[in-house]
Amino acid sequence: MNGTLFLPDGYEPKLDVAETERAIRLVKSFFQTNLAFELNLIRVTAPLFVEAGTGINDDLNGVERPVSFEVPALGGVRAEIVQSLAKWKRMALADLGLKPGEGIYTDMNAIRPDETLDNLHSLYVDQWDWERVITEEERSLAFLKRIVRRIYSVISRTERYVCHHYPQIERLLPEEITFVHAEELEAEFPSLAPREREAEACRRHGAVFIIGIGGGLRSGEPHDGRAPDYDDWITPTGGGHRGLNGDIVVDYPLLRSTLELSSMGIRVDAASLAEQLRIRGAEERRSLLFHRRLLAGDLPLSMGGGIGQSRLCMLFLRKAHIGEIQASLWSDEVRRTCRGKNVFLL
Repeated sequence: MNGTLFLPDGYEPKLDVAETERAIRLVKSFFQTNLAFELNLIRVTAPLFVEAGTGINDDLNGVERPVSFEVPALGGVRAEIVQSLAKWKRMALADLGLKPGEGIYTDMNAIRPDETLDNLHSLYVDQWDWERVITEEERSLAFLKRIVRRIYSVISRTERYVCHHYPQIERLLPEEITFVHAEELEAEFPSLAPREREAEACRRHGAVFIIGIGGGLRSGEPHDGRAPDYDDWITPTGGGHRGLNGDIVVDYPLLRSTLELSSMGIRVDAASLAEQLRIRGAEERRSLLFHRRLLAGDLPLSMGGGIGQSRLCMLFLRKAHIGEIQASLWSDEVRRTCRGKNVFLL
C-alpha cells in the first residue's frame, strides 16, 4: 500500500474521536503489561537521539536518512534521531548485566522523513522496542517460533480484551499464527512481488510470520531489506532455508491490505555480523563502537524486535488511517479527502 491512499466506501468509525483517544490508552497499557509479563521484560528509558558516527543508530534498509542536528553545548557533536533501537538495546542488556531469559522493552519514537505517506505510513514512528538475552542453544528457528507464538498470544489476548470492552468491534484474528519462509512464498508465487506474496499468505491464513528477510532468495533478490548488523539472515535453518528473523503480518480486510505488526529476530553473533557486513560491502562498520563491542564479545547473544503501537491500535480499533491514531503531518488535500470519507485525522 506504500504511497497509495485508500479510503473504504461507507466507512463508519467504530469509535468517535474522544473515545478513540481513551481506547488508545487502554490498548497500549494492556498490551505492554502483558508483553512484559510474557517475555520477562523490564521497562527502561531509551534515548530519542544518539551521537552520529557510533554505529548505534540503525540504517534500516540502508537508504533512509536520519534526522540530525548539531549540539553546540557539546562542541558541535552531531546527534541523530533514532530510527530504531536494535543496537542500543543490545548494549543496554550488557550494561544492565541481564542474564539469559531476562530482557527490556521501551517506547521508541522516531522520525523518518523519507517515508512515503499513505494509510499505514507516517513521518512519525512509535513502537515498543524489546530485547532479550538468549543462550547459544536458543539461537535456533525453533526458539524463534516459540517467542513469536508468545508475542502473537499477547496480540490475540489484547484483541479479545478490546472486543470485550467495545462490543461493537468483532474479533478478526485467527487463534494461531502460521509460519512460512520467504523462499516458500517465492516458490509458490514466483510472478508476484514480495508484498503481493504476503497478501496471498495473509488471505489464506489470517496471520503469518514470514521467516528469512534480508538475505537473497533463490531468485537472488531478498524478500525485503534488512541492515546487516542486527538480525541474523544468513544462518542455515534446514531445508535449504536461511534466516533467524521475520515479520508478523496480518490480513486487514478493511483496507483490502495487510498490516505488518512486528519485525523481529535473533540477532547476529560475531561470526554472522562479520559475514553479513562482507556480503553488504559494509566492512568499514567494524570500527564503529557497537560493532567493536560485538566483535570483541562484549555484548550478550540476544533476540528482539519492534512492535508498531499505532499499527496495533489501527487493527484493534478498526481504523482506516494511521492518522486516526497518531498526530502527524498530512497534506491539506489528504485531510480534505479523508474528512469527506469520515476519516478524522488527529
